[in-house]
Amino acid sequence: MHYTSVPNIMKVIKPLFLDELSEELEAGKYEPKRLLNLLDRIGKIKIFDPACGSGNFLIIAYKELRALEIKILQQLKELQRAVSGFEPKQLELIPKAQLTLASQFQLEMFSRIELSNFYGIELDDFAHEIAILSLWLAQHQMNMKFKEVLGTANPTLPLRAGGNIIIGNATRLNWEEVCPKQGCEVYILGNPPYLGGKGQSALQKQDLELTFKGSKNFKELDYIACWFLIASRYITPDSKFAFVTTSSLCEGSQVEQIWPLIDSMGNEIYFAYAPFNWTNNAKAKAGVTCSIIGLRKVSNGRKYLYGKNVRHEVQNINGYLTTGSNTYITKKLTSLSNLPAMITGNSPYDGGHLLLTPEEKNKLVLNFPNARNYLKKVIGSKEFINGIERWCLWISDEEENKASKIPPIKERLEAVKKFRVSGGEVATGLIDRPHRFRYIHQCKRSQLVIPRVSSSRREYIPFGFLDSSYIISDSAQAIYDSDPYVFAVISSKLHMLWVRLTSGKLRGDIRYLSALSYNTFPFPPISVSQKQELERHVFHVLEEREKHSEKTLSHLYDPEKMPEGLKMAHHELDMAVERCYRSKPFTTDEERLQYLFNLYEQMIAAQKEKGTLFELSQASNPKKKKKAHA
Repeated sequence: MHYTSVPNIMKVIKPLFLDELSEELEAGKYEPKRLLNLLDRIGKIKIFDPACGSGNFLIIAYKELRALEIKILQQLKELQRAVSGFEPKQLELIPKAQLTLASQFQLEMFSRIELSNFYGIELDDFAHEIAILSLWLAQHQMNMKFKEVLGTANPTLPLRAGGNIIIGNATRLNWEEVCPKQGCEVYILGNPPYLGGKGQSALQKQDLELTFKGSKNFKELDYIACWFLIASRYITPDSKFAFVTTSSLCEGSQVEQIWPLIDSMGNEIYFAYAPFNWTNNAKAKAGVTCSIIGLRKVSNGRKYLYGKNVRHEVQNINGYLTTGSNTYITKKLTSLSNLPAMITGNSPYDGGHLLLTPEEKNKLVLNFPNARNYLKKVIGSKEFINGIERWCLWISDEEENKASKIPPIKERLEAVKKFRVSGGEVATGLIDRPHRFRYIHQCKRSQLVIPRVSSSRREYIPFGFLDSSYIISDSAQAIYDSDPYVFAVISSKLHMLWVRLTSGKLRGDIRYLSALSYNTFPFPPISVSQKQELERHVFHVLEEREKHSEKTLSHLYDPEKMPEGLKMAHHELDMAVERCYRSKPFTTDEERLQYLFNLYEQMIAAQKEKGTLFELSQASNPKKKKKAHA
């Protein structure tokens, strides 16, 4: 069976409920009444896994509660034994109230924890049966442990309820009917299915639509978002939940689609694990990056962020799993900071027939020298970062007839047309232009290349300038004829922190999203002299790269191989960009992000106020309004 490893399950159940119960045991270890109350409490706790699989979360939670119960009973037994064996002088040191309780309470040696308090939902019939059987086995194991330590145990036979595990689709069932919560302490936990949009079946897409009914913005969410939203609706002040989740739920566009909804229900994240590489006990281990997130109703309780075996107490945890305020970045079509437009590169929609390898290009030019007039270097993220050479046919409308007289080009254009005829709506709209890419963006002088995908290992995304002899493909983005200082802004540490927070992820790599990472980036207005200073640092970075021109950008920006000169040039550029924000240096990344969030909130508020004033002025002057519409 595909199930979660015990260490990862413990990362869920310890902060969810086990740590608090263990602390209560320690705090009341010499107070019999407090221990008896704790014993009664854990006997009433309900554990609910709404995607339980073969039941491993339920099994480990059951075993840990039983182990805690044994410790409590051992401590009570020790207290009774200690009181009966004390000398008179020792008895004088113990408060009379506790002495009376310790001598008078009746200690009944049986387990209060029943399998009937363990609930689960599972879609697969076989996994459902395995979960029930596994809970029976866990009960028998813990009964034997109980007897070994305390001398007696509840009888395992005859078998009774093996937990309330039902078969069904957890996104369609009423959780309140599966696990009644009224007046109960309920802990929901598990590892629900992740499944990004492309991996979802038609039925799962319907599950999302039903779960998020009434919400307009949810179609980019991973399937696991259903469990987060339903659990958020289910919990009360007596209930909490924690799930292992794909970290993409806390990255990019998914953040603004799910977390404001959860916040609006009066919930808060009270513990979270920073993203980590996922491992489990299946043969084919899932190659994903995960987080663990725990939620409860808003309270004054403590909040913790976990990372690299360290626990930090914090004031707040937002949907990005940072300590900033619950401000969520919303996509923008233009730059908040009035930076030049960044657009996606040129999409060929060609079935590969407009693109050529160096070998294909050389053969074409060798046989038809005039073909050189219709060829340009084409570059995308992979080519730019790894120094890969590619070419494309780049034919204007005026040149189409002339270029088509070259037989290999004519064959390629016919193949493009055939591909587009059988394509989707966009492709069929381009049938009459087989010689052209969908878009034909070009620069006049230079263009700034922004790779759409870059390794998350790199401290900086390798941006760069190209001249007009290159065509940028749609696997990259571009700023055409940009002022050089913009390179400094987007290459800075401040921007990279923003990108890591707002961008999506593609197999763990950074997926740069201009609408979320560039257009939303808060950058203050700067003077001409400040722009000139940034440009000096840009040219210094480019000069350091040029000193190692034989190496690819992939090599130069490998964190283990980055040349010291280039590293220092980037550091100096970082400092120059930060001085655009304030004269006092930042000391931590948390401080940098908090400053950026505060500035973002101010700029958004100012933009809204400006828009409101404009609307008011139009409303008060019908002539202006009519002119504006015209």
